[in-house]
Amino acid sequence: MGVFGNLFGGNDEKGKSEKKVVPWIPLNSLGQLKEIEQKSSAKTQIIFKHSTSCGISRMVMNMFNSGYDLEEGQVDLYYLDLHAYREVSNEVGYHFQVIHQSPQLLVIRNGSVVTHASHGTIAEIDLQKYV
Repeated sequence: MGVFGNLFGGNDEKGKSEKKVVPWIPLNSLGQLKEIEQKSSAKTQIIFKHSTSCGISRMVMNMFNSGYDLEEGQVDLYYLDLHAYREVSNEVGYHFQVIHQSPQLLVIRNGSVVTHASHGTIAEIDLQKYV
């Protein structure tokens, strides 16, 4: 295969690796927020707030998915579609005392947000530090 085939994603089987599946848990009810708070005393809880209508949010989600490297069971990772569950999205900010942004990642330990980021800075969070 030529140079252009490699540059533009040709069918070269070499270099293909098994894609890791991110273990998302849908966040779609207010009751889950109290559960997340309680579970955070034993295991790190992560919430990813995603805007399904925003290109930047989609790009950040793709980057997060491709760079996710935690082993299954190390954390609980929640996905929140903030358009479909607007009330839940609003309550996340009140409950965990963070200003709403989208996309946004919250890392929760012992009932509190220990770090959070939005947009491109989500990729700068080293999740291994919070496991």
